[in-house]
This record gives sequence, structure tokens and C-alpha cells, in this order.
Amino acid sequence: MSPSSVRKRAAKLAKPIAALKQRGSYIYFWEKRWFFIALAVGFGMLSMPLPDGLSQQAMSILTMSVVATILFVTEPVPLPTVALLIIIGQVMIMGIDSKIVARSLMSDSVLFIMGSLMLAVAVVKQKLDTRIAWLLVKMTGTKTSRIAFGISLVSGVLASFVGEHTVAAMMLPVGITLIQLTSDDPRKVRNLAAVLLFSISYGCSIAGIGTPSGGARNAIMIGYWKEFFYDPSNPDTFKYLVDYLKWMMYAYPMFLLQVPFVTLILLITFRPEYRDLSRAVVKLRAKVEKLGPMKSADWVAIFIFFLVLLGWIFLSAGYGMGTIAILGAAAFLVAGLVDWPDVNSGVNWGVVLLYAAAISMGIQMKDTGAAAWVAENFLAMLSPVGLDKGIGLWAAVSVLTTGVTNTMSNGAAVAVLGPIVLNLATAAGESPIVIGFITAVSSAFAYLTVVGTPACTIVYASGYLKTTDFLTVGWKMAVMSTIIMLAAAAVYWPMLGA
Repeated sequence: MSPSSVRKRAAKLAKPIAALKQRGSYIYFWEKRWFFIALAVGFGMLSMPLPDGLSQQAMSILTMSVVATILFVTEPVPLPTVALLIIIGQVMIMGIDSKIVARSLMSDSVLFIMGSLMLAVAVVKQKLDTRIAWLLVKMTGTKTSRIAFGISLVSGVLASFVGEHTVAAMMLPVGITLIQLTSDDPRKVRNLAAVLLFSISYGCSIAGIGTPSGGARNAIMIGYWKEFFYDPSNPDTFKYLVDYLKWMMYAYPMFLLQVPFVTLILLITFRPEYRDLSRAVVKLRAKVEKLGPMKSADWVAIFIFFLVLLGWIFLSAGYGMGTIAILGAAAFLVAGLVDWPDVNSGVNWGVVLLYAAAISMGIQMKDTGAAAWVAENFLAMLSPVGLDKGIGLWAAVSVLTTGVTNTMSNGAAVAVLGPIVLNLATAAGESPIVIGFITAVSSAFAYLTVVGTPACTIVYASGYLKTTDFLTVGWKMAVMSTIIMLAAAAVYWPMLGA
């Protein structure tokens, strides 16, 4: 072939290749469009004049929160990438020293998430999840709806006393076992997985309100009531001393009432591919029979996990839940019940990073005053539209708390909003007990995002769920929970003297 023929042939080939490259660029930008939209929104917010009462740092973290929320929902890039961008933004946009940012990333809550996921791997390694799943199925039967209800109820009852973090980590392997025994192909059990895994996380979330030990937010509100309103010399203020039993009287019935609605909402939203899990249960029974009677290693694993539970209940105040979780994981490794390669491959480290960055961002929202500014301006809008008293005020406080708790931890949300809403209650002539309970309970409505609560983060780590799933079902959960809570505030709580 002559040189001129080669050149002509190359020229002919160059055109389609260039067209393919151009098309590839279009495809790339289309797939990443929400990433660039989020950046444009962030640039626009940072270019705006500073609103009154808002510092530059507060505006920056507020902007980062909005951008991160868009990326969490649309997921144009892997979620751990969003975590990395949050870290970079705190240093390069807000000007915070990198050492301070690094310290904010590794809190006790992050250690707890990491340790809980490691413990879950150890539970799976010992096949304890299989035995727990078999016990659950024996109680509920094989119908998917009953199994989902049983998972929510068992997860909830445990989480109301132990804490949702612990129970979500313990029940996750149980849900995954039932899913994998139904089908090895995740695409064939997409909706079933959503129903079972959300049964765990939402069962834990609605139960966290049940007792003071169900979450830090509850203890924070109890402390605010005592600090703001209790006077030892005034018997009329004794009602602001809310103890364990009194809290349960107000909140536990709401948890029990929500359980069947959780199952109903999940079944309607996702419509599982299998209405009956008989085939999975047959396989599960065969696996349990193959495992045979409990071995010494199984009893050691149960003993270690039981010690971890006791540590979380009785020692977490002094040592932190994260330290105890890490200690439990180390005990499994030392005892030879799990190997490090198993832990390394079984833990979704990206989720750990994501939760660390979300907590760090929540800290800056609080420290810079951005969260308080949003709350105060939101409440200032209530008066002109007649939502400054009664059920209108209750609903507004609930909506505000729900919005804030979906962007930071529920404990931080109550810590920031508590003083504001309690002062608002006094000014509006409303019961601080009612407003306080509405705030604490609404902080559990973190159904909309992966990072809203550790229970959601833990089930997302399974790999079966998408971030859009949380929005799809989360708004229905929020509406249901809000209606039940407002009904309790209007009818039930006044009977208790609120």
C-alpha cells in the first residue's frame, strides 16, 4: 500500500474516532451533570452577599452542606468522594487548620461505626447470623410481610434499650442471610433486600425515642428541661424532672404504634419479588442442621458479644461506645474467631469515611452558628403565617427538626435546637414538655439520607441499597411518624399532664 493510500485511510478512520471521543465527552458530562450543578449552586451561594447574622465561615459550611446534600441524593460520584470533598472544603474554603479537621473526623461515633461493622463481620464468620435468622423465622413464619414485621419489632424492642447503633450492626447479617438465601443475584432480590434492610434501620430509628437510653438526644432534652425549668424550691416545676419511666410513658406507645405502619409502607413502596420466603427458609434450615449443635467457638463468640453489649450499656459513659466496639472487635481477632483479611474485605471502609465526614460537617454547622441561624430564621417566618402557636407551631418545630437531623447527627440536632425551641415554647405560652418531646422525637425522623442516622449508614454498607431509596421511602415514613406524634401531642400527652 502506497503512503498516500495509508494517509487517506487514516484520514477516513480519524473522523469516526473523533466523533466517538466527542460522544464520550458528552456522555461523561451527562452522567456527571449533577456534580457540576451542585458546584454551580455552591459557587452561587458563596457569591451572594452575607445575610445578616451569618459569618463567612457559617455561610461556607452552609454552602457545603447544601452541595453535599445534592451529591448525597443524586450520587453522580461515589459517596466516599463526597466525604473527601467535605474534608477538602473545610481546609481550603473555610480555612480551618488541617489538624483540627483531622481530629473532628475520628470521633467516638466513627469508632463505633467502624467497630460495629467489624463485629458484624465476626458474627457472620461464626454463622451466628444464620442461627438468629432461623430463630426469627420460627417465630414469624415464612411470609415476607410477617418476617419484615418481626425484624422491625425485634430490632425496635432491642434498640429502645440498647441503642440503635448496636442493634443495626447485630441485625444486619441476619437480613443479609435471608436475602442471599433467596437469590445470589442482587438484581433478582432488589426490592426484597430494601424491605428487609429498611425494616432493620427504621425499626431501630422509631424505637430510639422509646427510652432515655435509646439515644443521646433523649438525655440531652432531659438535661435541658432540668436546667431551664426545674427549681428545687418550687413544687410546680417538679414535672420537668423527667425520669426513665416517665419518658417511656410518653414515647414508648408511639414506637409500638408505628411498627405495623413501617412494614406497610415498605411493602407498598418496594413490593418484594417474593411474597413468601419458604425456599429461603428451607435452605436456612438445611444450613442450621449442617452447622449442627453449638460449638465451643460459637459460645465464646456469644460470650464476647454479650460482654460488648454489657459494656455499651454500663461502661459507655466512661469509655465511649466506640472504644468498647473496637475492644470487642479486637477480642474476636485475639481469640482467633475471625482473621484480619476477613475483616478487611468485609467492612465497607468508604462508609466509615462518609460518616466521619458527615459528623465533622455537623460539628462545623454547630460551631459556626450556621445551624442556629437557620433555626432562628425558620422560626421567625412562623408568626406571619399563623404557625406561632398550637398544632401549627408543633408541626413547624417538627419539620425544622426533621430537616436538621437529616444533615447532622440527631444528638447534635437536639443540642443545637433545644435551647431555641424551649425558649420559643415559653414565649408562645406552650408547654415546654410538649415542645421538648416533639423536638426529641422528630430528631429520630432521619429517614431521608444515608448519613441521617448510624442505623441507615450501617444498612447502606450492605451494598444492596441506593441513596435514592432513602428518599423514595423516607418521606412517607416522615409523614407517618409526624402524624402519629402530633396526634399523641394533641390527645395522649395531655392525659399525662403535659
